[in-house]
Amino acid sequence: MSVNYTEEQVSLMIEQYENEPTRETVENLAGKLNKSIKSIIGKLSREGVYKKTVYKTKTGETPITKKELVEELADYLDISYISIAGLEKSPKADLNYLVSTVREGVHNAQESWERPEGTTGLFIETRSE
Repeated sequence: MSVNYTEEQVSLMIEQYENEPTRETVENLAGKLNKSIKSIIGKLSREGVYKKTVYKTKTGETPITKKELVEELADYLDISYISIAGLEKSPKADLNYLVSTVREGVHNAQESWERPEGTTGLFIETRSE
């Protein structure tokens, strides 16, 4: 079995990466050790120190998929995801708006609502003033 890294190289990699766990550190190590970036990441992963970078949107939020939005909507409406799965083809901004509107309505709902007997799904009671 061939050894790709000496103990000294592994120690150097771990020390530098733990001090600054960035992609730039990985690239610098690859240059210093004459290895590919993938090789460095693989070795750091096997050593249990590599931290996968988490993708963030331009606004710094963790992204959510359209499927997750539709699943959340189905949960709020107490219906099967399969019955509204086609909504995944809708523009994401529209899905976000729909889910946030339903979410806000559910969170602002009065706890005293009573669902009429025999009904299923989201029950929204309207009251005339």
